[in-house]
Amino acid sequence: MKEILKLDHIQKYYGNGGNVTKAIQDISFSVQEGEFVGIMGASGSGKTTLLNCISTIDTVSAGHIYLDGTDVTEINEKQIARFRRENLGFVFQDFNLLDTLTISENIALALTINKVPAGEIDGRVREMAGKLNIMDILDKHKIHVTFFMTGGWVESYPDDVKMIAERGHDLGNHSQNHKQMSKLSLEECKQEIQSVHDKVKEITGKEMILFRPPYGDYNDTLITATEECGYHAIQWDVDSLDWKDYGVDSIIKTVCEHKHLGNGSIILCHNGAKYTADALDTLITTLQEKGYEFVPISQLIYPDSTEIDTEGRQHSAR
Repeated sequence: MKEILKLDHIQKYYGNGGNVTKAIQDISFSVQEGEFVGIMGASGSGKTTLLNCISTIDTVSAGHIYLDGTDVTEINEKQIARFRRENLGFVFQDFNLLDTLTISENIALALTINKVPAGEIDGRVREMAGKLNIMDILDKHKIHVTFFMTGGWVESYPDDVKMIAERGHDLGNHSQNHKQMSKLSLEECKQEIQSVHDKVKEITGKEMILFRPPYGDYNDTLITATEECGYHAIQWDVDSLDWKDYGVDSIIKTVCEHKHLGNGSIILCHNGAKYTADALDTLITTLQEKGYEFVPISQLIYPDSTEIDTEGRQHSAR
């Protein structure tokens, strides 16, 4: 495994002359990629000081700390601020959010400091906040769903792709560039599918088999392309319309009162939509009270020869 953290005989002293406090004395260890390491000790034993030194919030008195191969004890003050901003995450015991800003504004501030274009910040904030809430809600209800991802999303959030897979959800292909697939040639369709497939396999080691065409736009050429790539083409029959940003109540009513809602329905939602995360908990509970069970699409579809009707429902071709 790859070594992502190494501490080499680090020490941390406070004070000077005859009044010196030894907060950390000669600590060495390493952490490999994928490991979770806990640090235990009595109050005042140096746990917080150790973490502050590792995260570059504080400096060591002696020794070296290597983060992903970089010796952070040798980086100057100006460079360390940039390194910390671009490479590290730190969850403080007392949050340390700016209390004059909302949670969304705190997230936006970090993006602004990282010089993300102003036109992208609102969408990035909504996507991040929604994504975190959605995963927690799904875990709370102990259900698994299917996430369809574009190539751009996979490239931007590889850790989230890995997290989705590790939590047992389906990984679905939504094309590389979100184009209208019916306007592409057979080879262009296959490239749109295969490009995302290769990226996800490299990150997770998993082979995807589900493809949802952007805008629900498909033709015979696309169906042929999906089959030649080893995929099942997926549509939906219940659109939550969350992408229209009508609000929480609108999402719940649209889904629960939809004329096509029934056994085998595939419900379309978007993790980056403004109100989806806020509506999800109530939506799940309401549908469960109606007797519905949630399963990922891989457990719902016919795996053999099928046909898809104009309402997005799959039928066995046998």
